Amino acid sequence: MSIKQDRMNDRISIILSELLLREVSDPRLQGVTITEVKLDPELMFADIFVNALGDESRRVNVLTGLKSANGFLRREVGKRIRLRNTPELHFHWDMTLERGERLNQILAGLDIPAPSDPELDDEDFDIDDDPYAEYDELD
Repeated sequence: MSIKQDRMNDRISIILSELLLREVSDPRLQGVTITEVKLDPELMFADIFVNALGDESRRVNVLTGLKSANGFLRREVGKRIRLRNTPELHFHWDMTLERGERLNQILAGLDIPAPSDPELDDEDFDIDDDPYAEYDELD
């Protein structure tokens, strides 16, 4: 990914976050968070990943609200960034939080005993012992 792409990703994310917070009055879009923006190399299409406060049940309402606000959001992004063409905005629900939570539940449900090696418990580890000291004396 180019430096310009990275900058534009960050810039579009900030602009959309501000627009959703301050200028969009659609109640379906309350508490929506832009989690990631991915522009294609030609800067013509932007995949915008969103999540919202609450649970998965808001997903359909949020995506419907974003679809209806897409024209306004794209026009405002175009006014605030300097690109030859304003990228098309494609909104997607970000599943990262749900996947992370599910993974945590799976890991918490596992019954794995802590590894314990009886030989290592009694062994004295001295951090001052240098295993390479004998080789240093040869130099």
